[in-house]
Amino acid sequence: MHLLENNKAYGKKIKKSHYHADMLSVEEARRKILSKFSKLETEKTPILKSLGNVISQDILSQIDVPPWNNSAMDGYAVIKKDLLRASEEDMVYLKVVEEIAAGQIPRKSLNNGETSRIMTGAPIPQNADAVVPFEDTNELERNNLEEIGIKINVDHYENIRKKSEDIKNGSVILNKGTIITSASIGLLASIGLNTVPTIRKPIVGILSTGNELIEPGQKNEPGKIFNSNSYTITSLIDSYGAVPKLQTHAQDNIEDLEKKLLNFIDVDLIITSAGVSKGDYDVVKDVLNKNGDINFWSVNMRPAKPLAFGIISLNNKKIPLLGLPGNPVSAMIALEKFGRYAIDKMMGKSIRHKPIIKAFLDSDIINHDGRRLYARVTVFRDSHSKLIAKPINNQSSGVLTSMQEANGLAICPSDIDILNKGQEIDVEMFNRKEDISEILN
Repeated sequence: MHLLENNKAYGKKIKKSHYHADMLSVEEARRKILSKFSKLETEKTPILKSLGNVISQDILSQIDVPPWNNSAMDGYAVIKKDLLRASEEDMVYLKVVEEIAAGQIPRKSLNNGETSRIMTGAPIPQNADAVVPFEDTNELERNNLEEIGIKINVDHYENIRKKSEDIKNGSVILNKGTIITSASIGLLASIGLNTVPTIRKPIVGILSTGNELIEPGQKNEPGKIFNSNSYTITSLIDSYGAVPKLQTHAQDNIEDLEKKLLNFIDVDLIITSAGVSKGDYDVVKDVLNKNGDINFWSVNMRPAKPLAFGIISLNNKKIPLLGLPGNPVSAMIALEKFGRYAIDKMMGKSIRHKPIIKAFLDSDIINHDGRRLYARVTVFRDSHSKLIAKPINNQSSGVLTSMQEANGLAICPSDIDILNKGQEIDVEMFNRKEDISEILN
């Protein structure tokens, strides 16, 4: 549990009337959900499609990188001992025996008094043990490049990239369980791999329900609202690293809802929004219960109290289903608190909580019903470099603009009535620590 509720720390009395014995805690609900998921199977993934995937076995290199000593810059390959007395005033002149381009194998080894003109990345000729950059020679002053004047002494192996200094043949370059980054993809390419064994990305079916919905791009109609939830959820699923499969919203009737759900027989998780609270159309619950083992829970949190979860059977295939509330803020927070963890588990990722920081409240936060409250706030540094959490004015779960304005959630533990202005509180930030470094530093 990454949030330890310490009510005494807030110095407020607990209202016994607010005790919700019939509700699941956030952590209990998450544990129940995660118990139904396991890591997906391994597949060979093209490296350019593998960003964010988890490597399913250690990756060993079959080559050295670099495969040979090579030049770190354009210049002249030399024998260090030839340049012991070289200086601007007393240049050492060497005979140029060949020019070596990148990708070209040297034809000649060096003898004392000789040099090879060499380009960046080209293999170092035999007996050479340093490279002198062009700017430390008299190359620009000469028309005849059969001989070159060297103006500096050099250190042993100066400007040479040594064989296997990056990767040794037989070494593990990426460990099992590593999340693939852009640098990982570069490493894989550098040893010649174009595919990598990874845990498969889960496919997530996304379906909103409601007679009042119309899709973005359609003509607006009286009494209708645009289906924003499906698009918010789809983008979040994509950001989690899974593959979203978006379905046009379903009407509140059994025939249409079942028809839309049948489009998800190839997915690993179905996420619906709306139809899970006590006042919602019974048809949604009827369809879910008819086709599977679905539980409707009340979770001790605000927003996002109503939640549905269970296993639905579609054409004899059993698929986990997570039913989110219909209000857009509730849907986003519930997806973050429960859906993201399920996706991470399927992808083989370890539990990753969003960073929680300490900040001072800009104004009071009232907890009306004693549930754990996640209040949308904007965190910033004031003129005294203190981290300040300013609550968004409208905390309604239907106000989606509040999620755009906020960068974190102030956490009020359950059965705490108020967080006071000036109080130091916990704030769960929306982004990773490296993405909020400007605020924290």
